Amino acid sequence: MKLAGSLLLALLALGGCASSDESIPDWAGVKGDSDPTPLVAFSETAKFEVRWHSNVGASGANPQQPVLTNNAVYGVSGNGSLTRLDRVTGKQVWRIETGIVVSGGVASGEGLLVVGGDKGDVLAYEEDGKPRWKSKMSSEVLSVSAIVDGVVIVRSGDGRIAGLNAADGKRMWLYERSTPALVVRSHAGVAIQRGVAYAGFAGGKIAAIKIKDGEVLWENSVSQPSGNTELERISDVTSDPVVDDEQVCAIAFQGHVACFDPAQGGPLWNRDISSDKGMMLLRKFIYLTDAKGIVMALDKASGSTVWKNDQLLLRSVTTPYALGEFVVVGDFEGYLHGLNREDGHFVARIQLDGGAVRTVPLQMDDGLLVETRSGELYSLSLK
Repeated sequence: MKLAGSLLLALLALGGCASSDESIPDWAGVKGDSDPTPLVAFSETAKFEVRWHSNVGASGANPQQPVLTNNAVYGVSGNGSLTRLDRVTGKQVWRIETGIVVSGGVASGEGLLVVGGDKGDVLAYEEDGKPRWKSKMSSEVLSVSAIVDGVVIVRSGDGRIAGLNAADGKRMWLYERSTPALVVRSHAGVAIQRGVAYAGFAGGKIAAIKIKDGEVLWENSVSQPSGNTELERISDVTSDPVVDDEQVCAIAFQGHVACFDPAQGGPLWNRDISSDKGMMLLRKFIYLTDAKGIVMALDKASGSTVWKNDQLLLRSVTTPYALGEFVVVGDFEGYLHGLNREDGHFVARIQLDGGAVRTVPLQMDDGLLVETRSGELYSLSLK
């Protein structure tokens, strides 16, 4: 392997073997000789400002991502507390107990909130917190998609993707595929564009699935497993694909980043880059964090490197989020880093309370929404 820390990450995360918070280091398993890079000083030319700060409960063993609606922010804790906050002030509107250990969600859309549990439960609520329906998957829920076209797309730990009817939770279709003996535990969801869900899988595969009926439009390989041992042959897509009208791209841990024609699945280009974090696709560029913590921008058309910042190595850096003239990432110590979108140099930094930032920052109005491991939720501006 190219990176000793990645080996330990895989050992801890394979097949969901790590069963408690304490068994997974905050900075993704990098120990010993592979220490996180100390932060470098720089002259700030922009500034993060906290607009409001609230708490939705600790995320627990699984990263939890908040969601936004027109007038609310919803967050969920690992022990099942679902909270609604006022979008403008961050004040709590209500909090309910779902009664499950949340492993996937929260997701929203079409007036619903949906969470998934470690025993396969899928629960749907109205935006006022009133229960709507309950469904059941065959194993632990790893992710729940935004509700689109009356369908909730749910991924489970046994390699299955189900399309549930948003009205009553009944299963409309099921996609399943066999998985390798060893896989990297992930909470990858799907990317949705024009009625199609794009999903990456263990073994380096990607598939395009019609949301309406589950028809598989095409499948292709992001990366081919290679190596002499099962551990070396891990090449899993562990993050959401990214898609626009021109291409769909995915990246594999210990593998490649590859882009395809979204309609037919024909390959466009690929590069030897490994990541367990994910990417953002915006206009002409792809922004990503590789397995070592290097943040980079690629040309969307060719995959060539536009810039890269290697000053956050082994800091368990999140997927980048492009906001205006900036690119923002979080790390294992709760720092948010603002980078110049043109060349990747640091322009701003702030440390948030509550430990690691484990999920990608979200755009909210003209700023950001960020959650830390202990459930501290921040609305911030960057100017």
